[in-house]
Amino acid sequence: MLDAKHKVQYTGRMANVLPLAKRAQILGMLCEGMSMRAVSRLADVSINTVSKLLEDAGEACMWMHDDLVLNVKASKIQCDEIWSFTYAKKKNVPTAKAAPEGAGDTWTWTALDAESKLIVSYYVGERNRRNAVTFLKDLERRLSNRVQLTTDGHSMYLGAVPEAFEHAGVDYAMLDKIYGPSPKIRSAEARYSPPKIVGTKTRVIAGNPEPEHISTSLVERSNLSIRMHNRRFTRLTNGFSKKLDNHLHMLAIYFAFYNFCRVHKTLRVTPAMAAGITDKLWSLEDIVERMDYYTPPPKPRGPYKKQRDTEKDS
Repeated sequence: MLDAKHKVQYTGRMANVLPLAKRAQILGMLCEGMSMRAVSRLADVSINTVSKLLEDAGEACMWMHDDLVLNVKASKIQCDEIWSFTYAKKKNVPTAKAAPEGAGDTWTWTALDAESKLIVSYYVGERNRRNAVTFLKDLERRLSNRVQLTTDGHSMYLGAVPEAFEHAGVDYAMLDKIYGPSPKIRSAEARYSPPKIVGTKTRVIAGNPEPEHISTSLVERSNLSIRMHNRRFTRLTNGFSKKLDNHLHMLAIYFAFYNFCRVHKTLRVTPAMAAGITDKLWSLEDIVERMDYYTPPPKPRGPYKKQRDTEKDS
């Protein structure tokens, strides 16, 4: 997330920007899983315009999440991680040409309120204990009460959860999945899927969690929505993120769209409305207005500098 000292609020008009409706249309296409070049063609704008809008909207949505998703009253939180990669898979980064910083496997950590379906916290980074602590500390500061927390059986959580919830306290349980044997013949489907789950085992780690609510099924279903709505998570295509910043920006836009603009089918309201964060259904136009609120005014254009003719001078 951004440092608060760099935050700039701006409510005035911006020069040389697309109309509000056009920007909302582009964001809608991105949130529905279209590639940037497809958006460029259908919206009749340049790819650079789409890229700049992605960056500006992503920064604004990060700030919006920081400002609005606070003091969340929840009882059951489920956490999980979803895999993707930036520029190249981790094993291919050493031989990749001009791999940028952040290239390799990229994990998106998410914390879901099981009742309101709100994405309370998210974090993008590597899958290790240090990032687990950072993610869980951000989750803890957004909650207003003690919760029941469920994660998968990854060992990094064993030390990260007590450290993050040291002062608030938590009822914490792990859900271990028991996998069957891997198929001997690796079909195309089996290649990109884990072995079949044949059972689960729960472990109470801290506090007194309710056994019937030890589950990660809702957050895992949310991971499917992330893959369905983000071109960058589609397997076996060239739609993956080439830069980590673009990956972060697209996820920030998606989570803002999911929390505030998309009516949940079972709740019939948005997750933000169900969680009591807002009392209205947001539109993408509201997201664009937030962009203008958080974006600094354009600086005056300076005088053009004449290019030096190196051939004439040499």
